[in-house]
Amino acid sequence: MNPIFTDASFQNITAIANRYGISVNAVTELTNTLMRSNGTMAQFNIFELGGGGQWMQGGMTMVGDMFNNQLKATVDGLCNELSNLIQQGNIQYKPLPKVENNSNSQANFQQNWWGNLGFPNSTGSQNNTSYAIFSNINRLAIQQNGKVTIFDTLDHQIGGVGQQQGGNYSVNFSSQYGVVDLSTLPIISGTAAKQEPEEFVNDYAQNTPQEQVITPEPVQNNTITNDSEEDIFVKIEKLANLKSKEIISKEEFESKKAELLARL
Repeated sequence: MNPIFTDASFQNITAIANRYGISVNAVTELTNTLMRSNGTMAQFNIFELGGGGQWMQGGMTMVGDMFNNQLKATVDGLCNELSNLIQQGNIQYKPLPKVENNSNSQANFQQNWWGNLGFPNSTGSQNNTSYAIFSNINRLAIQQNGKVTIFDTLDHQIGGVGQQQGGNYSVNFSSQYGVVDLSTLPIISGTAAKQEPEEFVNDYAQNTPQEQVITPEPVQNNTITNDSEEDIFVKIEKLANLKSKEIISKEEFESKKAELLARL
């Protein structure tokens, strides 16, 4: 498990990185190298500092680009400032949590409260809140009141944990950008993450026009009225007169009569 700096230490590292125009990650890696010798020497391989290089307290500075005097001055300045802070006790690691020494330690980690995220870079518990930081996969797991929420930390390099004054969680986290506002981080899983789909469904139901059921109007019954019947009988009488006068044949009369009677 990689050690993690205290809040004050990380703030000091961030301030130096900003002053020299070097990324916090690069300065953090350089600080880790210096911590191994209590600030007296560093052997590193950092891209922003010219690749492989060495520094020793007292004046020796070697960088990959040996003729780059400006880079040498930058590395020497960084190491001197970091070394002074380390030796003064202003850069320190947080105490690492104790891990039981047994053959099942890996299985115990995999079955821990943060699920299947793997091995955290740092874990801790403060103010009845547990946390686990996974820098290699950009995840932060928080357990509070029996509920576990997992955040995507985006490009934050979390390097400090402190007491939160108000808010949803009793701890806060700091990165190279300062205090991390957890409300701005995407939630990968947890109770809060389950609320969005439900809200979306409700919102969709409220804003989606409901299908309009059209009830067909009753079809009017086209029953022939008495007047229509009388007209038909009048026409049949006229046809009969035409037949009697032999104007139409008997067959024509019967055909027209049947046609009129079919309308009743």
